Amino acid sequence: MAWDEWEQLKTAAAERHTTRMRLNQVPLDPGGGTGTLVSNKSAWSRASRDVGAFRDDIGKALGRLSEGQTGLGADAGCLTAAAQKDVHESWDRYVRSVNERCGKLAGLLAGAGSDQLRTDEAIMAEIGNLKVEHADTPAVGGQDTGR
Repeated sequence: MAWDEWEQLKTAAAERHTTRMRLNQVPLDPGGGTGTLVSNKSAWSRASRDVGAFRDDIGKALGRLSEGQTGLGADAGCLTAAAQKDVHESWDRYVRSVNERCGKLAGLLAGAGSDQLRTDEAIMAEIGNLKVEHADTPAVGGQDTGR
């Protein structure tokens, strides 16, 4: 395509659109007004309690997960038992990690309610650290482990 033809296409496209989108600029008067978002200690505390309650449920699930393993015996010579053991160990690690993540998140939420002077960016950075520290592990179910 020749340069002149490209310029003609750009000009024709510009004539069809009266307003142009600009992604690199905020309007001089972005508007806004009085929002209804309110941040208070009771809201943060309630969120912390809810995450803590979820953690309690996870603890119960860990107990049930372990109970389900009783009586399986040795896995020597049984491919299904060996695969089931691998899946159990994977889920046990994952659920324990989720449990720990919930505990830390509950603490962060409670702390955010107690310390309203902290910036949203600081709180988001701490939550981001949780995502890094407790990154999901790759799936192990169904992989051939040579048994």
